[in-house]
Parts: sequence; C-alpha cells; structure tokens
Amino acid sequence: EAFTAATGHVPKLSTGSTGKFHSQIAGGAPFDVLLAADDETPRRLLAEGHAVAGSAFTYAIGTLVLWSATPGFVDAQGAVLASDKVRHVAIANPKVAPYGAAAMDVLKARGLAQALAPKLVTGESIAQAYQFAATGNAELAFVALSQVAVPGRPAAGSYWLVPQTLYGEIRQDAVLLKAGAKNPAAQAWLDFLKGDAAKALMRGFGYRP
Repeated sequence: EAFTAATGHVPKLSTGSTGKFHSQIAGGAPFDVLLAADDETPRRLLAEGHAVAGSAFTYAIGTLVLWSATPGFVDAQGAVLASDKVRHVAIANPKVAPYGAAAMDVLKARGLAQALAPKLVTGESIAQAYQFAATGNAELAFVALSQVAVPGRPAAGSYWLVPQTLYGEIRQDAVLLKAGAKNPAAQAWLDFLKGDAAKALMRGFGYRP
C-alpha cells in the first residue's frame, strides 16, 4: 500500500516457498522480481542467467520464533520443546524453506533433533506451518516473527523469540529477474525497498533491515 501511494504502481503478489519459486522461475514463470527468504536462491538465479547482474541486495534479516496458538503455552526459554505436552511441532520444509532450515538448526543446537523427529509436521512454507498450529493440528510451530507480532495488534497465543545464536542468519535478498528487466515498476519496487519508509515498516514487523 505504501509503495502504491508513493509511486502509483500496483504490484501483483504471489506468495509461497522460496525453493518452489526458484523452480518456477527456472521453468519460465513470468515474475519480474523475487523477494526470497534467503540469499542463496537469488545467487543461484543470477548464476543460472535468470536474473539481472548486480541487482541483488539484502532487503531484510528475518527473525525466527517458536509459536503456539495457546496463550501461556510457550515459555521465555523455549523449554516447552522438550515437554511431554507437545505431540506435534510444525516447521516449513527445510529443503525448500529457509525458516525451516533455521528451525532444524535450533533443534540440533538444543540437542532435540532426534527426539522430536517423530513429532515434526512439515509444511510447504512458514505460512502452512503457521496454519498447522493455528488450527490445532500442532501445539507448536517455528514461524517468522512477522506472522505473530503484527503492528497495532496484540500477539495471539504465546511465543519464544529464538536467540539468533541458535540458527544461521536469515538474510533475505531481493533480485530483479530477467522478465522484469525492462519494467520500470519492477525497478521502482526494488528502489522503494531500499528506502526509509520500507525499512521502517519492516522493523515494525520484526525484521532487521
């Protein structure tokens, strides 16, 4: 909305897992810009000739949380992960979703990867992982802070802000794709992401610009 107000351009958004978007773009999907949840996928697209050289940059650094739809269920240290009360933990597919890979980093750092393996419920993306917990199909989900701490609205349920020492930094890069190379709106969108207005919005949603 802020981009449209500032430029008059109206973007058409498609959301999903970063890995799936890589496959679609490599297969010829006509996207103009990719906002990835990692920095590796834009580098791959550049190397494969699907993106414009020199256009990639980090627009945000993501924050991982362990979330439950139940208030008071998640403690401030994430000790609930080892609790017998937990039967299912939802994560995004670590093979295609950077937040899922970060979740696995946390489980390994806590020495819980083997014990929790039978309890893991894998979604295609963090949006699906969130839905598993929101609907009660999982007691816990590893998701992005931006999904649970929306500006102007109290956070639903309970969550543990995972220390960034427990997982690899989630650097999220944007890149101009070959299909959008001659689209002035695509370049305007990337320019907007680098500006103060966009950075302020991202901070409000728990991202580090």
